[in-house]
Amino acid sequence: MTARIPHPGPATLEERVTGALVGAAVGDALGGPVEGYSPEQILERHGGRIHGVVGPWNGDDWRTARPLAPYHKGDGHVTDDTLMTHALVRVYAAVRDHLDAYAVAEHLVPDLMTHPRWIPELEAEALPLQRIFLAEKWLVARIHYGHVDPREAGTGNIVNCGAAMYMAPVGLVNAAHPAGAYAEALDVAGAHQSSYGREAAGVFAAAVAAACVPGATPDSVVTACLSLAKDGTRAAIEAVCEVAARHSDFESALTPLREAVAPYDTVGPDYRAPSLGARRPSRLHAIEELPVALGMLLVSGGDFRHAVLGSVNYGRDCDSIATMAGALAGALGSPVPEEWAKRVAEASRLDLWEPAATLTAVAREVFGRDLARRREHERTFGAIGGP
Repeated sequence: MTARIPHPGPATLEERVTGALVGAAVGDALGGPVEGYSPEQILERHGGRIHGVVGPWNGDDWRTARPLAPYHKGDGHVTDDTLMTHALVRVYAAVRDHLDAYAVAEHLVPDLMTHPRWIPELEAEALPLQRIFLAEKWLVARIHYGHVDPREAGTGNIVNCGAAMYMAPVGLVNAAHPAGAYAEALDVAGAHQSSYGREAAGVFAAAVAAACVPGATPDSVVTACLSLAKDGTRAAIEAVCEVAARHSDFESALTPLREAVAPYDTVGPDYRAPSLGARRPSRLHAIEELPVALGMLLVSGGDFRHAVLGSVNYGRDCDSIATMAGALAGALGSPVPEEWAKRVAEASRLDLWEPAATLTAVAREVFGRDLARRREHERTFGAIGGP
């Protein structure tokens, strides 16, 4: 496995897809060992800020230490964010067209519950279903066992970032078409989430698609998000990014970004002890992870290393924040540090580049299908008196 770093100049589709998917996995792996902790706890535990791959929070006691046992989070191991992202790429590889909630039911759910794969945090081969969080197990419970309409299966689940965290492939298949990515992700995520969790999935996919536009910048990505986001999600992104624009170093931004997103975040100040109103549907609230990832993208000026390290040291749900920030910076064309990518690939026993090659081919095929469908629509619409 050889990391491919974008060459100087405009990044190609393949480079953007590779940067986004490899970048997401690297961000995920760096954030995993400090997920759930505060910036102050991270600082104390590591004797300073994190600057790369670190070991488990509890060292050699990771197998039994609560609340994380039995997961080996750290040492370059990816988490469920990457497992779900790669699973969605496999769905695209099977369907080779745009996806919807029914594709989740027909392909993603069976993939999670019938195909054993290497799970880095378990250091064993197991069904992905045995690793993913309860909010993701909901997919199997509702669709496979409950026979719920896939388009409505997300209703009733806790509202969190579970669907948003793996939506980068939707943005990449719709590269440079944010509105198309938003609409497709909302359909796909309907099988998993509702309310602002589903909205975040749509906006994150749109952000990735916007990052693929030639000449895109962190500012243009945020502008695309604000043009599509609704309700509390839009308000949270606007508030966080207004604050982020005043900072160019993540250290100074850690507390201000948290303060900016806090009014919209239902989890509350103690990440491991959510409030009674946490993760319930609302038009006034937003998940924390997406606005903060966009904020870190602005603070870093789109630099991958800076965006991901800022996200990791933010703490709380930092593996998902860093997954999103890594995907966005990678899609913009900022190089993923080769030493990080190799370390994560080797530690996780995953080929981080194969899913990118697969998705690039699918994206080209889907664009060709879209072009043919558009030409047919132009022909038929013209036949009934259209311009």
